[in-house]
Amino acid sequence: MGILRAAILRSFPQANLMLFRIRSYVVLLSCLLTATLCAQLGGQTAFRLLDIPASARAAALGGNYIAVKDADLNLGVYNPALLDSATGHQIALSYLPYFDGIKVGYAAYAHHLDSSRITLAASVQYLDYGTFQRTDEVGAVLGEFRAGEQVFQIGAGYPVDSLFSIGANLKFLNSALDTYRSSAVGVDLAGVFYKRKLGLTIAGAVRNVGRQLTTYTDQREKLPMQVQLGVTYKFRHAPFRLGLMIEQLQRWDLTYEDPNAQVVIDPTTGEVIEDKVTTVDKALLHLVPSAEILLSKSFMLRVAYNTRRRQELVIADKPSAVGLSFGVGLRVSKFHIAYGFSQLHLAGISNTLSLGVRFADFKRTEG
Repeated sequence: MGILRAAILRSFPQANLMLFRIRSYVVLLSCLLTATLCAQLGGQTAFRLLDIPASARAAALGGNYIAVKDADLNLGVYNPALLDSATGHQIALSYLPYFDGIKVGYAAYAHHLDSSRITLAASVQYLDYGTFQRTDEVGAVLGEFRAGEQVFQIGAGYPVDSLFSIGANLKFLNSALDTYRSSAVGVDLAGVFYKRKLGLTIAGAVRNVGRQLTTYTDQREKLPMQVQLGVTYKFRHAPFRLGLMIEQLQRWDLTYEDPNAQVVIDPTTGEVIEDKVTTVDKALLHLVPSAEILLSKSFMLRVAYNTRRRQELVIADKPSAVGLSFGVGLRVSKFHIAYGFSQLHLAGISNTLSLGVRFADFKRTEG
């Protein structure tokens, strides 16, 4: 995206593109520091839409939540191995009013094929940066232009046996930033182990493996590929589900040097005192613990803590609740409604709403 910004600024005056740059930097920053990216990876990949947790449940549980098999199509969109007969004939909608007028959302539908035991899902995800003024070198308004990105995805889940399921997503990505355009293809591969009697679910996924088909400039950029593992445990006699998501496994060291960090000098030797990063510190940057409190079939509470998000975005003097996320799940009549809150920064939060509708629920009522 650094190449893209430079190309845009060569064509338009910097002052007149200030709004565009602010919005772009805001969404890039938030993508970098959500649960799927580290600061060192910033600016090295395109299509950061793929890293924004647009599902309210996923947002409430730390960003990536891939290890729960409970007929939630909102999770099946991101982990196709979760697609099964229970997610078939279901619609999922989600909307995230992001920062500074940016809008993110998706719509998805799943269909189960009884003859082959395969469950298919199709979704469309979008990111709308909004409308901007186009001006000349003296500031005269010449018109307007828009900027946005879209992901068109088809996924399939298949139960290998009673314990194991596999799945894959094929996605086509499109980005249009005024006259600068790019497209790409990507693939997700996933697997799930689910033992209902034990209340145990273990999932693994490799997401966003692909390449650009057309580029913004003459330089080809990578997709934000990452490897994830997740495990959840539901207590048999208590209304709790505990989860632990392990992210960015393709890169062990997610630490980075903060250029704004205060330099501490040893008064005896006059040398700079450097903070030592231990193996435990590096491991914690990959971990996102979470919990769901299942008060009933119609009411759930959710909470998670993202260590890396807090470390990278917290302001020492005003720590607030950076890194913390929470939400609720409600079942109202035949509709499943979810809300997710994430404290991304002292100056920015995200509020995500999701809706799920299962047609089978209406058929049972009619029957």
